Amino acid sequence: MALLQRKEIRNRAHALVKEWQGETREHAEAKSFWGDFFNVFGVNRRRVASFEEPVKKSGGGTGFIDLLWRGRLLIEHKSKGKNLDKAYSQGLRYFDGLKDEDLPRFVMVSDFDHFRLYDMDGGDTAEFTLEELPDNIHLFDFLSGHEQEEALPVYELNIKAAERLGCLYDALLESGYEGHPLQVFLVRILFCLFAEDTGIFNRHQVTRYILKHTNEDGSDLDMHLAKLFQVLDKPYDKRNKNLPEDLAEFPYVNGALYAERFDMPSFTAEMREQLLECAYFDWGDISPAIFGSLFQSVMDQETRRALGAHYTSEKHIYRLIGPLFLDDLQQELVQITKLKRGKQQRLISFQQKLTDLQFLDPACGCGNFLITTYKAIRELELGVLQEQHKDDEHLGATVTIEPLISLDHYHGIEIEEWPARIAEVAMWLTQHQMNRAFAKQFGREPDLLPLKTAVHIVPQNSLTLDWTDVVAPEKLNYIIGNPPFIGKSDQSKLQKSEVARIFPVKKSKCLDYVLCWYKKAADYMTISPSIRSAFVSTNSITQGEQPGVVWPVLWEAGIKINFAHRTFQWSSSAKGKASVHCVIIGFSLAETEVKSIYNYTDIKGERNYSPPSTLPANAI
Repeated sequence: MALLQRKEIRNRAHALVKEWQGETREHAEAKSFWGDFFNVFGVNRRRVASFEEPVKKSGGGTGFIDLLWRGRLLIEHKSKGKNLDKAYSQGLRYFDGLKDEDLPRFVMVSDFDHFRLYDMDGGDTAEFTLEELPDNIHLFDFLSGHEQEEALPVYELNIKAAERLGCLYDALLESGYEGHPLQVFLVRILFCLFAEDTGIFNRHQVTRYILKHTNEDGSDLDMHLAKLFQVLDKPYDKRNKNLPEDLAEFPYVNGALYAERFDMPSFTAEMREQLLECAYFDWGDISPAIFGSLFQSVMDQETRRALGAHYTSEKHIYRLIGPLFLDDLQQELVQITKLKRGKQQRLISFQQKLTDLQFLDPACGCGNFLITTYKAIRELELGVLQEQHKDDEHLGATVTIEPLISLDHYHGIEIEEWPARIAEVAMWLTQHQMNRAFAKQFGREPDLLPLKTAVHIVPQNSLTLDWTDVVAPEKLNYIIGNPPFIGKSDQSKLQKSEVARIFPVKKSKCLDYVLCWYKKAADYMTISPSIRSAFVSTNSITQGEQPGVVWPVLWEAGIKINFAHRTFQWSSSAKGKASVHCVIIGFSLAETEVKSIYNYTDIKGERNYSPPSTLPANAI
């Protein structure tokens, strides 16, 4: 039988998980389960392995091995919750009764939910759950016929991983490699690191290529990476037929990520090792907060201060997108699921509604607000699809089920190129994460590659750019974000002039920079008053002399406040952990039926919600 591609193996693993989750009966279903397990890897179990293989046990008597593939694999299977240590010991007792040529290299024990795989030659042990099988198919290359991987060191992903990549950035910068090429290069590397840990590429595919083909002194690393980037930008049918096999196996990425050609950096032995150290982290579970941390780790403190850069956790982002739109959408879905009649048609309409939504973050930084919003909408869509197909008996085989939320409905403006490019890649990675969540429910992972759509990020100054050039107002639904928190004393001459131009009033010099985005949003929304907006801001815009200067201008522009969070402490997850006192203000030109306000007894704690029924339209 021809080797299955790892993508097909992973999809079969998703289908197995869907089929067998919750099974507990060892004797009733174990044989069927292991037949299906072997099929994941394209192996007919009957041709290679036998059940209940009799063998003399050490200590006397005859035992029966649950499953034996002579010379390769011994499996002991127990009912759910049984002791796997005892199962392993039982398996080892069978070794004395086997001929030397029949001794298996691998021993696996399982209780349906949990698996342990022991490599008797290498001494390694891997442990995972059934749900985690799709992420561990590389452990079974000895089943599928793929070349077995030599173990590489893997470090848990945390902020140190982002800082490590920042160290590589610093080393490249110090070598004289800078500007646009450096930023694009690092983003490409970041995509590779994520791709090889999540099944987009083969596991550790880039890392192994570097280890196998490049000199330890780093002298030829630039040449190999340049060739790799060219291959990733070429469709399979356009590639040179004489490519080495290791390169030819890389997938076609598309998305213009690897299209641009520029000079590559020169590496030293230390820089090559820094790149490999980055690769040894497991980037598979990277969160949006990591990208903000990564951005700060490669910018010096002076630059961060000048840009007013502050990065937030998902918790803070949900404080904004919840009352702006997400709470209502979640409630709408709950109400649809309770319908007795017409539910399927309403679910179809609701999915279309989610698909049509478009968002703009006019100061998007590394894209955390867009990332979290996209993830939340995809999760809602997943809920729709689950409800539509919850009665399907063979959900994994229903190939017509597809997620429809498109990345190109998410728009951003960012003055700096580096964070803009981080945002682009972060959205692709989030799309892949949500595809994996989809696969856990439906037994099939939608193809990410070649990349088909991308988030739309414009790298320009948001205060001089016409936002209608980014997205047509009649297509947009929501404006979100956390514009720069630069107070009057910290503004540059250029920033002060921008404030004066956008607010041509007396005392404009007292205004925080963030207020420019409120006025720009208000002007933009006049074209399409149905748009709703919300920004995170420093609480200084709601106290002292600023309110008397700015809010009459905003009232005159037609702004109506729909919800607000009173002062809370905004803590960054990035290096340096900047903390500021913030408010969130949700506003639009169209009036809303209810007004909501959130108080914080402890500004470091959770919000206290004032019910909408107690707040008349003029309350805030």
